[in-house]
Amino acid sequence: MEGPVPDIWAGVDAGKTHHHCVVINGQGDKLLSRRVLNDESELLQLLADVLALSEDVTWAVDLADGGAALLIAVLLTHDQPLIYIPGRMVNRAAGGYRGEGKTDAKDASIIADQARMRRDLHPLRPGDEITIELALLTSRRKDLVADRTRVINRLRGLLNGIFPALERVLDFRTKGALVLLTGYQTPGAIGRLGTKRLGTWLRNRKVYNSEDLAARALEAADGQHTALPGEKLTASMVHTLASQILSLTAEIADIDDQVAERFHQHPHAKVITSLPGIGPLLGAEFLAATGGDMAFFATPDRLAGFAGLAPAPRDSGRVRGNLHRPKRYHRGLQRVFYQSALTSIRSCPESRTFYERKRAEGKRHTQAVLALARRRVNVLWALPRDNRCYSALPPLAAVA
Repeated sequence: MEGPVPDIWAGVDAGKTHHHCVVINGQGDKLLSRRVLNDESELLQLLADVLALSEDVTWAVDLADGGAALLIAVLLTHDQPLIYIPGRMVNRAAGGYRGEGKTDAKDASIIADQARMRRDLHPLRPGDEITIELALLTSRRKDLVADRTRVINRLRGLLNGIFPALERVLDFRTKGALVLLTGYQTPGAIGRLGTKRLGTWLRNRKVYNSEDLAARALEAADGQHTALPGEKLTASMVHTLASQILSLTAEIADIDDQVAERFHQHPHAKVITSLPGIGPLLGAEFLAATGGDMAFFATPDRLAGFAGLAPAPRDSGRVRGNLHRPKRYHRGLQRVFYQSALTSIRSCPESRTFYERKRAEGKRHTQAVLALARRRVNVLWALPRDNRCYSALPPLAAVA
């Protein structure tokens, strides 16, 4: 964080019900240490007491949302400079301070002292309503996808325990496989039904390519005539899990519709999706991570560093030019650039040409995709800034 040096720094160790605030001056002397309830009236009183020490204050917190949301809103509403110090950074910095004990007061003191000494910390900015909603929706979607993956893995494990042949032939990413398991889970039940009746049962439930799925299920059932111990209870659990996956998939689809609706209301939506490989979901994740304000990132290099696409040097002794991926970066934003680069290779001739050139230079697939992602950072940084859509030709060449 660059700019004039304030008179005092207020570090806040944020919690769910209470926060602890420590205020220090330029020499590191402690001026105030207080535990406050996560309540607006107490937070406003804390703000007044800190401003009574000096109106030239910089605040620092170790949470950017959750329990710190009300505190952040109060500070930003009153135009207070506020920076974010990740909890991991506070934890690592604690080793450089005296004493092995850990208390909220000590953590708040470390947060304030780190804010006083460091100039590479990111300020927190008030987000607009759309980007805040997109952040909430994409976070919820991420949780649902993770839940679905866990349930699918559990389902596969159970089914493999009673009917391994069926587990091998089913694609659990499809609706048809899950619909089948809501009705029939054992070789005996599928074998008694027969291909024709099973195909009709699936078709009545609007399963795509129901005849092929029924044939594969009957082939699996014909290969197993042994009923395993616990089959009945396991089959009931498989039914329950398959129903849960279908419900989670429907909820994810509903979230996707909400994301697309909110995303297209953003003024930069058309500009962002003009870049090949970026649709509403990745565009929403980009806005949620960056706020959509490229003025916050003075150069594309800063945006690349924030996304973990700018290598950090790891030199030691005689070793020079040793570059590694940085440890501090926004993993969600890196996913946006990596996934969009991967998609653009299939849909954009320019991206495909760049990727193939990197492969010809001896780079592995992942390295070539990362190189393309880094190149696309420059483009996506410039498009919202200039409020123009992507063109394969540079602006001057396009005009000429």
